[in-house]
Amino acid sequence: MPVPLLDVNAQNLPLEAELKAVFDSVLRSGRFILGEEVEAFERECAAALGAKHAISISSGTDALIVALMALDIGPGDEVLCPSFTFFATAGSIARTGATPVFCDVCPVCFGLDIDSAKAKLTPRTKAIVPVHLYGQSADMDSVMAFAKEHGLKVVEDVAQSFGATYKGRGCGTIGELGCFSFFPSKNLGGFGDGGLVTTEDDALAEKVLRLRNHGMHPRYYHSMVGGNFRMDALQCALLRVKLRHIKDYEAGRSRNANYYLSRISELPGVVQASEADCCCPAGQAARLAGARLVLPVAYRHNGHVWNQFTLRVPGEGRRDALKAHLTALGIGCEIYYPVPMHRQECFAKLPAHSLSDCPVSDLLASEVLSIPVFAELRQEQLDEVAGALASFLS
Repeated sequence: MPVPLLDVNAQNLPLEAELKAVFDSVLRSGRFILGEEVEAFERECAAALGAKHAISISSGTDALIVALMALDIGPGDEVLCPSFTFFATAGSIARTGATPVFCDVCPVCFGLDIDSAKAKLTPRTKAIVPVHLYGQSADMDSVMAFAKEHGLKVVEDVAQSFGATYKGRGCGTIGELGCFSFFPSKNLGGFGDGGLVTTEDDALAEKVLRLRNHGMHPRYYHSMVGGNFRMDALQCALLRVKLRHIKDYEAGRSRNANYYLSRISELPGVVQASEADCCCPAGQAARLAGARLVLPVAYRHNGHVWNQFTLRVPGEGRRDALKAHLTALGIGCEIYYPVPMHRQECFAKLPAHSLSDCPVSDLLASEVLSIPVFAELRQEQLDEVAGALASFLS
């Protein structure tokens, strides 16, 4: 039985009548830029995330760019970020004229390794961008303590983790700014591009509001150079419909992840990562010696929303062999991500300290493979995926 990596129609089509009614409402209103739908969506997102301010933005990438602009990050500045992440994290830093400096990550939670960040700190470092990858928070206590000690600004990349929490706090509400994506594959997936910036700071919120609309306030008066970072009213209206179901989507993904953790852990050669080995490659290596498949872990203090269920497949060539095996059986899978940022061609001319010492990122890039975990998976589809993994390991 074929099992897709993601089926957006399985989530969207049950809402078809409501989505079409919302489309008609926006069509008839004639208000397509900003306005009531945008403001309502922002209020509802703020409430859902526990944020003081939530400002809709044209994409998750633009959310990162406008957040960095709001902090006056630019040429001559350095910004610490993980090497093992989606390109937008680093690309957005580069787009401001600042220099991304790539840090290594934890082999367990995949979040930024603060010891690596400490080793990359220079007098030019102005900010740090922890990424809440795959739906789980990075270690924000260590990030915030490090940032406070060195006077750094913190921009949380929450693109994959809408609704995730860290010790009871919503991701995106801990640093100066949080940046979200509503790309269709996300847990709150839209109908095109869209994003969000959150902050607890009134002045930063006002600055982001101006920057997203060409730095304009009042109309035709520009105190700063911004951009066209507005999110369409129609996109906000459609997402308002789906936002009402976000807890159900989270519960479905968590249910599917827990099924995998229970079922796959019984297979020969399967080991689950341990939070005791967080940011400890030596301890992790000792624990995983001889493992044929490594399951992810949800830390007890984190609210994991499982945007991805990412396996590690140790051994040269074995990850690619598993990918070929699943693909041959019609089971969707993907490598997030095959090339870490410090190995990307476009960053090859960065200063040497930006590109050095990311061995865990290199290792993960050779081992990770994500399998279907979206909320609408049926039990027989979950069984099909588990069975395919069993046949590979047999």
